[in-house]
Amino acid sequence: MKAIIEISARNSIFDTAIADIATGGSADFHLSFESARQLFAEITPVRLDLLDTLRKNGPCSIYALAKTVARNYSNVHTDIARLIDLGLVEQTDGDMVHVPFDDIEVHFRLAHAA
Repeated sequence: MKAIIEISARNSIFDTAIADIATGGSADFHLSFESARQLFAEITPVRLDLLDTLRKNGPCSIYALAKTVARNYSNVHTDIARLIDLGLVEQTDGDMVHVPFDDIEVHFRLAHAA
């Protein structure tokens, strides 16, 4: 499965659909932000590290993940809760968390010169 994170204007569902068609419909999940500032506020380096660690190690508890990355449990819990809200992490009935995607791509366009 693949997730695509992109920067696009609010309510630009048509742009997302066109981009999905252009890439052969290869994404299983789309997440859009209105600006690079918003994207990088939500998808921080430490959250990227958590995604990478979860993908490498497989499902685990938040406590085990915090120990693995040598971070405070409360901070990891907050980050994982936000990643769950964004749809990038899933939680099982047994309170295990995991990344359901093989790939996560980030797409954004630079402003066009006038």
